[in-house]
Amino acid sequence: MLLILFTVILIRYNILFKVTANGEVIGYVTNKYEIEEEINSYIESKEEGVAFRNLEVETKYEPKFVSNKTSKKEEVLEKIKENISTTYTAYGITIDDEIKTYVGTEEEADKIVADLQNEYKDKLVLNIGVKQIFEKEKIETVEETVAVSKLKTENIDVKVAQIEEEVKKAEEARSQSATTNNKVVVAVRPISGGKITSRYGERSRVRSSAHTGLDIATSAGTPIKAAASGKVIFSGYKGSYGYLIKIECDNGYEMWYGHCSKLYVKVGARVLAGDTIAAVGSTGNSTGPHLHFEIRKNGKTLNPQDYL
Repeated sequence: MLLILFTVILIRYNILFKVTANGEVIGYVTNKYEIEEEINSYIESKEEGVAFRNLEVETKYEPKFVSNKTSKKEEVLEKIKENISTTYTAYGITIDDEIKTYVGTEEEADKIVADLQNEYKDKLVLNIGVKQIFEKEKIETVEETVAVSKLKTENIDVKVAQIEEEVKKAEEARSQSATTNNKVVVAVRPISGGKITSRYGERSRVRSSAHTGLDIATSAGTPIKAAASGKVIFSGYKGSYGYLIKIECDNGYEMWYGHCSKLYVKVGARVLAGDTIAAVGSTGNSTGPHLHFEIRKNGKTLNPQDYL
């Protein structure tokens, strides 16, 4: 009798899985494992621009004997996919930490940054970087060549031109404002601030003759700038001067920078007024960190204060 009853049930009813999402019935399917496999495959699939996917609801499968239900696999799949969130990703190329354009892969972004840094290394120190971005909306990316063109025409080339123009204007202003005395041009002070501790011509117990320059005391490591444009004719250690830079100015005068802790330019280098050439120190015959600044013409020392 039971066998007959079971046979009748099998004839009149189907065995299906009732699928619920957070308790709401979304349909019936014949094979729950097939649905789970397809959903997992969709979540784990690799797709450019997609960082990851996440199923936001709890799905359950309950076997049922039903007489008026049919399997609707595709409909159930679509309803489950509606509850799968997608997080998108792209790689933003930044200038001074501001994203200017996006590309699809990290490899593209790294290559663009490396190529641009190499191209502009002699013109401009650029703070170019890469930042990975995650968004709920798809991020619009561009091809590598388009990204480079966009970065250069809208950002880098413009910035380079602006800085070059600023440098040009600064040089013109520096030239116009230079102090001219006895044909010696001192465009900028060799160091900012500081205190004069020994003037030209002074005598003291620490030296055997009259002072040949101007001593300006300041903290060790303070940048020393070229007071005038010219060519480096000496860069090294020289007796009581310690570490010394000599620059032959364009008009034939010489400017000496003594007692340095570090030297940043080599013999033969061309420097412009305002360029950093060394750092303040206390090398040689010195009682503390200071700059010994000296001006010479035809081997004769001159009073620097006449030109500052």
